[in-house]
Amino acid sequence: MANNVVIALHAGAATIAMALGAYQLVRRTRGDRAHRWIGRVWTGAMYWTIISSFFIQQLRPGHFSWIHGLSVFTFVTLSIGLWAAVTHRVQLHRNFMTGSYFGLLGAFVGAVVVPQRKIPQWTLHQPAGLALGLTVCLLVTAAVVVAATARRAEQPLKS
Repeated sequence: MANNVVIALHAGAATIAMALGAYQLVRRTRGDRAHRWIGRVWTGAMYWTIISSFFIQQLRPGHFSWIHGLSVFTFVTLSIGLWAAVTHRVQLHRNFMTGSYFGLLGAFVGAVVVPQRKIPQWTLHQPAGLALGLTVCLLVTAAVVVAATARRAEQPLKS
């Protein structure tokens, strides 16, 4: 049961990261307040996805697998992308964050195409739960985007 909760939270964070990452890639404006806030949430979701992956050891129970090597690689690329953003190295930031996003998409394909993995099993045996989880993830994503893109109300001048 506990492992199912970790897997569900892992999948939820990854789903939010996929949705926010797609939004960031199609958004025309870069570097503004909304880009930074959405990017912070995306980065947090990515780090949660990476860290939680180390608690999932179903391929080799009790041991890490080659997938965990990809998690370490993604941790490094994501960290370099974050460092590049903080130090205003825009092209390096763009390259590493885009690469981290496409790595996430590749991991998603790997999680979906293997019938024994949780997502295909949930699709067959618990479709309502999977649909509910997806709906919650998309609502969280929408809330983040709306909150980040809402214009701040003009603050009255202090007299």
